[in-house]
Amino acid sequence: MTPAELLRWQWQDYSKYHASRLNLLIHIVAVPAFLAGNVLLILAVLTAQWPLGLGALVGSLLAFGVQGIGHGKEAQPSVPFSSLSNALGRILLEQWVTFPRYVLSGGWRQALRRAS
Repeated sequence: MTPAELLRWQWQDYSKYHASRLNLLIHIVAVPAFLAGNVLLILAVLTAQWPLGLGALVGSLLAFGVQGIGHGKEAQPSVPFSSLSNALGRILLEQWVTFPRYVLSGGWRQALRRAS
């Protein structure tokens, strides 16, 4: 799947996999934490600040892991990853594109209202 196809695929059923109130609240905190960890990791590598890089990597992994806990609360489980490249592509595109789009389009707020 190309990145464009993957983005279309993620978007078409995104609200189906993000309907639990707990999962939505976890995502609104954990996705920005994941993104901050990614940015700090890149900066740490570019400036050879290895302890910062390790902390940023751990922070990103924790932020992603807590999202997995949230997805476990969903009535509709996520589609399993089919390969390592599928996992990396889906994770990065969801964090950097699909979830921010969901928030900015009002989808997150609508889903939270439905979940209340």
